Amino acid sequence: MTMTTAEADKILSANFAPWVLDLGLSVEEVGEDRAILRLPWSDRLSREGGGLSGQALMAAADTATVIAVSAARGGFVPMTTVQQSTSFQRAVTGSDVLIEAVLSKLGRRMAFADITMTDGSSGAIAARASTVYAILG
Repeated sequence: MTMTTAEADKILSANFAPWVLDLGLSVEEVGEDRAILRLPWSDRLSREGGGLSGQALMAAADTATVIAVSAARGGFVPMTTVQQSTSFQRAVTGSDVLIEAVLSKLGRRMAFADITMTDGSSGAIAARASTVYAILG
């Protein structure tokens, strides 16, 4: 059975540091091998020039991976980031960002994901990331 967005939001609120929760992420959709989170626009997350900070996008991609792995495994298990690589393609200004993490491989001890971060207003890709996680539990 696929995890609900409410169950995924509970994982988010129960397992992340306060500064990650301050990003205001919400789970839009979960599937057997993916999760889509919304990063709401906030002036607090923008840098000089008005673009959303890369650090906020990287944290959102990392968080979306945890939710995608949790959805695939049917619940949260302890895990840790082993590697993350992010490529920024365009600035996001004044718009929410949709973060879609899709698992490319889920093993017993390792998970691999590809993340696409899209400007919620224009639909343009703002950044892409890949992550590797070690599953600890």
